[in-house]
Amino acid sequence: MRHEIPYARAGQVIGLLGGSFDPAHAGHVHITRVALRRFGLDRLWWLVSPGNPLKARGPAPMAERIARARAMIVDPRVTVTDFEARAGTRYTAQTIAALQQAYPGVRFVWLMGADNLVQFHHWQDWQQIMMRVPVGVMARPGQNLPARAARAARIFHAARIKGSQSQRLGLAAAPAWCFVNAPLKDISSSAIRARGDWGGDRGA
Repeated sequence: MRHEIPYARAGQVIGLLGGSFDPAHAGHVHITRVALRRFGLDRLWWLVSPGNPLKARGPAPMAERIARARAMIVDPRVTVTDFEARAGTRYTAQTIAALQQAYPGVRFVWLMGADNLVQFHHWQDWQQIMMRVPVGVMARPGQNLPARAARAARIFHAARIKGSQSQRLGLAAAPAWCFVNAPLKDISSSAIRARGDWGGDRGA
């Protein structure tokens, strides 16, 4: 199964939502819509990874996860891609570097939930990520206070853009990050796999 790399032109602001998407679910859809609305993005790409280096268990086959993801999100602004597998990158910092090389002039914004910000300092070359691209952080249930106290949040405190000015993030020079409070659905891929529920709420 072949997946072409997405098209983008110089000057566009593209949000990047990475993960195994094993499976993609309504929470991913909701985060995507919040990010498009809040961070001044022109487009958003779901980067379906070959596997999460922080997880011991391997994901479902790539073709299966890609198909599921494309069925979950039907929006002309959103593209589901296996860029990481095609580029041969394993870590987010490597992927961002490869994207910037492949798409000169395109402005990328890395997106994450507040739970990821809490353990962001465990990611490979996490400070390099902060120095390369703006980062948009979206609150999830029960994660607001831990995220605000996260090591990355403390170290890059001076680079934070206020939530009320979140539309500036896409055009900001790195390092820059923004935390927005948005009521997100508390849905996890692991819970869906445990239930054997691969149905989706496209209206999320």
